Amino acid sequence: MILVTGGAGYIGSHTCIELLQANYEIVVVDNFSNSTRHSLDRVKEITKKNFEVYDIDITDSNALGTIFNRHSIDGVIHLAGLKSVGESVEMPLKYFYNNITGALVLCNVMQMFGIKKMVFSSSATVYGESPTVPIVEEFPLNATNPYGRSKLFIEQILHDLYQSDPSWSISILRYFNPTGAHKSGLIGEDPLGIPNNLMPYITQVAAGLREKLYIYGNDYDTPDGTAVRDYIHVMDLAKGHIKALQKIQESTGIDSYNLGTGKGYSVLEIVHCFEEMTNQEVPYDFTMRRKGDSEQSYADPSKANEELDWFAERDIKDMCKDSWNWQKNKIKVNMI
Repeated sequence: MILVTGGAGYIGSHTCIELLQANYEIVVVDNFSNSTRHSLDRVKEITKKNFEVYDIDITDSNALGTIFNRHSIDGVIHLAGLKSVGESVEMPLKYFYNNITGALVLCNVMQMFGIKKMVFSSSATVYGESPTVPIVEEFPLNATNPYGRSKLFIEQILHDLYQSDPSWSISILRYFNPTGAHKSGLIGEDPLGIPNNLMPYITQVAAGLREKLYIYGNDYDTPDGTAVRDYIHVMDLAKGHIKALQKIQESTGIDSYNLGTGKGYSVLEIVHCFEEMTNQEVPYDFTMRRKGDSEQSYADPSKANEELDWFAERDIKDMCKDSWNWQKNKIKVNMI
């Protein structure tokens, strides 16, 4: 059985689908601070499979221990954590406490129960302002914001843990920019409040829920002046967790992998692609750069290709179409 922390979130819910469809048994913990139970209900609807869900915070050692006592857990996919770059700059202590303490408590409980297999949800933000692109795993790590630093600190903690006990098996997945939604249109990115990520903001503007998209900065040294990112379909990302889980089940060690497509797209390219694929207009305006954002960031995914046998299969057009399908379906469901 696999414990999925943060399993009700955007990446977590899609990963749960892949796990269940690969015939894994799962148990989910989530404190629902930026997610709802509805996403897990839809996971059950899509997969026609059931699983236990616990409403707990992973900083609660006793509650977490109860779950390990109750279930025969073989490994953990650790996705739980706060994830807004902008909010982390405003509230660094909140991010350091939640993300780092949560990881420490989880690792301690895992160690107590002799469970030493983990897939950790990290981020490309650990690279900071990379001097060149594409980014490879061996590049220096120098996060430029508290969110990224919290991920980097956890990576270092996991390396120290492995050095102290080589019977651990850990895969660190450095996500680039997840977007898109499940093809069913039943689940997708559903942030509470104002979206922090580009695509859900675009879809909400296209749906008339927001007046316009505000683009942070148009004076970067990129072809159109807007920041360039590596956008990866969330279902490809979810599949990466299955591949990483298979690897840690077969061997011990610790390693890091970039999960990205290897292609960079600017904010304006995403906007124009979305308009083309959906026939929806997305009004936008430019505003000041966001503190902590890098100019361009895209992956070299070769290591994951070779060592995990993982490849991104969906392109930016798929991401736009699936995101809009989810947004339309969500409006339809909410109106009923």
